[in-house]
Amino acid sequence: MSKSLIIACCLLLSCLGVVAQAKFTISGTIRSKKTGETIIGATVHVAGQSIGTVSNEYGFYSLTLPEGTYTIEFSTVGLQPVQKQIVLTAPMTRDIALDDAAQSLKSVTITANARQRNLSTPQMGMEQLTTKEMKNVPVLLGEKDVLKTIQLLPGIKSAGDGNSGFYVRGGAADQNLILLDEAPVYNASHLFGFFSTFNSDAIKDLTVYKGGMPAQYGGRLSSVLDIKMNDGNNQDYNVSGGIGLISSKVNIEGPLQKDKSSFLVSARRTYVDLFLRLSNDSSIRNNTLYFYDLNAKLNYQLGKRDRLFASGYFGADNLVVGNNFGLKWGNGTGTLRWNHIFSSKMFSNTSLIFSNYDYKINVKSGANDVNIFSQIRDWNLKEELQYYVSQRHNLRIGFNTIYHTMRPGEITSSQLSNFNSSKLQQRYSWENAVYVSDVWKATDKLDLSYGARLTAFSILGAGDFFNIDKDGNILDTLHYKSGEFVKTYINLEPRLAVSYKLTGISSVKASYARNVQNLHLISNSTSSSPTDRWVANTNIIRPEISDQVSLGYYKNIAGNKYELTVETYYKTMQHQIDYRDGADVLNNDAIETQLLFGKGRAYGIEWLMKKKAGRFSGWVSYTLSKTERKIDGINEGKWYNARQDRTHDIAVVGMYQLNEKWSLSASWVYYTGDAVTFPSGKYMINNTVYYYYTERNGYRMPAYHRLDLGATKQLRKRGRYSSELSFSLYNAYGRENAYTITFRQNKDDMNKTEAVRTSLFRFVPSISYNFKF
Repeated sequence: MSKSLIIACCLLLSCLGVVAQAKFTISGTIRSKKTGETIIGATVHVAGQSIGTVSNEYGFYSLTLPEGTYTIEFSTVGLQPVQKQIVLTAPMTRDIALDDAAQSLKSVTITANARQRNLSTPQMGMEQLTTKEMKNVPVLLGEKDVLKTIQLLPGIKSAGDGNSGFYVRGGAADQNLILLDEAPVYNASHLFGFFSTFNSDAIKDLTVYKGGMPAQYGGRLSSVLDIKMNDGNNQDYNVSGGIGLISSKVNIEGPLQKDKSSFLVSARRTYVDLFLRLSNDSSIRNNTLYFYDLNAKLNYQLGKRDRLFASGYFGADNLVVGNNFGLKWGNGTGTLRWNHIFSSKMFSNTSLIFSNYDYKINVKSGANDVNIFSQIRDWNLKEELQYYVSQRHNLRIGFNTIYHTMRPGEITSSQLSNFNSSKLQQRYSWENAVYVSDVWKATDKLDLSYGARLTAFSILGAGDFFNIDKDGNILDTLHYKSGEFVKTYINLEPRLAVSYKLTGISSVKASYARNVQNLHLISNSTSSSPTDRWVANTNIIRPEISDQVSLGYYKNIAGNKYELTVETYYKTMQHQIDYRDGADVLNNDAIETQLLFGKGRAYGIEWLMKKKAGRFSGWVSYTLSKTERKIDGINEGKWYNARQDRTHDIAVVGMYQLNEKWSLSASWVYYTGDAVTFPSGKYMINNTVYYYYTERNGYRMPAYHRLDLGATKQLRKRGRYSSELSFSLYNAYGRENAYTITFRQNKDDMNKTEAVRTSLFRFVPSISYNFKF
């Protein structure tokens, strides 16, 4: 071998040695030192470098670095950051406990440790709310409500006055996936939508995805609201609660075995029915109206690599009017989760999930005692692997399989032998999905997130399915046996998002996402109702599909004290559902005969300016948008306004720490009135007035605006015990916002038509007492 060849080989081996410099991974779990709760989204950052990561949904982090010595900072909002000197010469496990931050008024004024948007993350349309923000925003009757709070964010619109339902970027209310510890909640409201099912005391984290949602989420077109319950304190026992005008609640948590296991029980109940019994009017005194919630959770550290969680939610509403009518509805969810750390780079989460929603109606009239029952029930198995490939790649791979059972309606009588019971057909379906996604840090300025979700939705027998003509008439009936496959819909849902940092404080982002929805809510009321009917795909009802593109600009201002976000979007929707004129959807086995199908589009721009640090904090949001549908058989086949279309939507929220005893808050909202269908004329036959309608949703309700005020006073804070009084005034200037507008003939002149405006809430004060020890 020549001398020159030997020298070349030595140089090559030397270069390979440099290229193959040893890399090692540091990983672990980040927790709160005070409670032992794992911390979601904690930042792990290498000092002096633009290298870092964040903890996942279970507090796990993984960071791969070349061999060497590093100073790594672990931090999150509201807790003291921790710096660790690390000598990385082999794979290392390092669990981190973060302590509470100083709570003095002075430190709140000057702190720089405010939530900082990660400008480099490609995720768009995501909003997170802290428990402090949710606690301070004034709401109806002082009952802290996460669903009403998120309605103050851009792109998320209230479904009505005092209503917990919401619309996101032109989508209908059923196009929002609401998850509680991974379990879907099909009806997230109490008291006909005036309160949400979520007890804020039991909530650990809340994240909303309005567009470009990650591939692990699917099943809805418009948004995901991912709510995670507290795990429970594994260091010490705590009791907290509150007594308000219409409800009381209590929260108990503590360790089963310190550092290894904990429990949480949170309960809430209203007592409107107790006030009704104080009335001298027997028609009021004999009525019942209340709801209750119960959240429970257990978690156990099986070892260094394994952790087991079991959580559940149970809630119901009960309405009884005298002895003649009763309505009860409620949700039940259960989640069993197993976390396993395969290695410093691979994390696994396996979940078995149960969800149930049902309602029962009882009607008594003379000798008749009629009962109506409806239900939707899911069993869901989900598995996900997170593989931290390198410093630049974070891979997720998973699948989930769901078995749906729907009982649209059963009518029975327990007293009449000659009563003919009726039963709408039960529907069965099997929904499967696999997904993969990768977050790739291509350069110091360019980040990408890309992936796909493949879904297969199978309609199963037994049952009868129909073929219909364009006018909704049944042409023939198809019979299927139990377990027989009727039809399978397969859809690919690609996802792509890109982020480019312009400077150290600003970036631009773009994303594209396709979403598919296989379950649909059938409702023709203007507000949510517990008797709204869920239906799955059939041979006629096809999956709804949306394609959304988004573009955004993000900037942190004044040392991260302020945050500016501007996002614009355009969304097209296929196979949208609306009703034929005069449709009957509640007691109809062939519900397809009552429906029409077409397409939709939604587009808009959203602004959010947020102040995050200091004694005064809050945000201003503004949404300018348009939402339309085009369906053959409606509005002569022309584009028409969707029911949730609103041109303008504004929210102003402010929170001020007056001193160590008092904190003040206020919110003001304004939005364009909803699109509605009003009569365009009338005619009279045999002295009876009939209205006729032309354009669908061609009119507008009056514009809506409202001011809410709130104040909290710290009463006592001694040792572990603290208490406070919370005051709020809903609709502070008494605006009579229209809830409904109906039409009637003038009693004195039948040729005149009167519009009757109904308003719900004016000057609604509340007070509540909260405690913790």
